[in-house]
Amino acid sequence: MITRLRRTRILVDGDEGLAKALADEIARKYGVTVLEDTNEGLAMIRMRESAQNTKYNLGEVLVTEAKAVVAGSIGIGIVVGRKRELASNLAIIDAACSARLPATEAWRDRLLSEERAIAERRAREDQSILRTRVSFETMDSPEA
Repeated sequence: MITRLRRTRILVDGDEGLAKALADEIARKYGVTVLEDTNEGLAMIRMRESAQNTKYNLGEVLVTEAKAVVAGSIGIGIVVGRKRELASNLAIIDAACSARLPATEAWRDRLLSEERAIAERRAREDQSILRTRVSFETMDSPEA
């Protein structure tokens, strides 16, 4: 079983088409009740200062949130930015997983495949960034 946090990270970081496909599948098979329309708000970002181990408020970030009910279970979707459809889809998926619907068991392979695609994409991005890395050791050498 994929944890809620891991599933949400995959759906947020991956292709939004996957979240839409999964939510549409649940809506067709089981029906969805919108508990709360998507709305935007601000969330406070709290950080921990590592030297003194104290917490402080870094600032606020715009979030979009939605709540849905599927088969008697409530789901919530919250994403950073203005992403109404994604927040709604996350709420539906969360509710379906909370209800432990049979359709959600078949999602494991799709989610793991998307997680691998995300890891590969990040590895490619990391490689392109590393190509521009400056070696400061060579700048200090007398031959330079």
